[in-house]
Amino acid sequence: MIHKIFLALIIILAFVSNSFAATAPARLPDVPSIPLPTISFGAAPADSPRDVALTLQVLALMTVLSLVPAILLMVTSFTRTIVVLGFVQRAIGLQQSPPQQVIAGLALFLTMFTMYPTWNRVYNNALEPYMSGRINSQQAWENSINPIREFMFRYTRQEELSLIISMSETPRPANQSEVPTRVLIPAFMLSELKTAFQMGVVIYIPFLVVDMVVSSVLLAMGMMMLPPMMISLPFKILLFVMADGWNLVVMSVLKSFTNVP
Repeated sequence: MIHKIFLALIIILAFVSNSFAATAPARLPDVPSIPLPTISFGAAPADSPRDVALTLQVLALMTVLSLVPAILLMVTSFTRTIVVLGFVQRAIGLQQSPPQQVIAGLALFLTMFTMYPTWNRVYNNALEPYMSGRINSQQAWENSINPIREFMFRYTRQEELSLIISMSETPRPANQSEVPTRVLIPAFMLSELKTAFQMGVVIYIPFLVVDMVVSSVLLAMGMMMLPPMMISLPFKILLFVMADGWNLVVMSVLKSFTNVP
């Protein structure tokens, strides 16, 4: 796939370069001018069916590249990870620290860590044989989707799966192989959201207790005009640091996925 993406980019760059060369205006010998490139778009008849197939492959690869973020959100552990990390940030009361880019980056690398066994199976069973020419595209698709479906089935709750199956009005499947992927993906995402919110509630409780204690103390001292958040925030940060909070949160997220090596 990587080689095909690079090949597609090279073809696009060559096409644009040829367009520049074909449509570049001639320089006038007497009048000095600044050379500016012009871009033109058009359609021309293909010389052979191979040209049509190559163009369609380029369009397909560009479409896949645009769908990579959505695929990452739908079929991996990214959803649960980033939701839990977001709960940690909001439970402490820090809106901008750490920045959202850091939270998303940490969630992305944790997703790469937890999904390594699955992606390793996809590479060994589908991508590497397909690139070497031992299997065709249909076999590569089946070999790549099966490990991902196994991962999603492992963390999909029965309630969410039954809900999506009933809403899709599909026949009741007899086993996992009869469950369509279009039904499995939303059920998996609902299950991940439910699990992430359950973990987020557990994370919120200690910080909520700190807020209640600080509010009660300030009310007893008659400091009703002083915002409790201003006083409780340093205590919550101190509690989180002393408890080694980031390690505990990351360890809990990683242990929630039993296929971590």
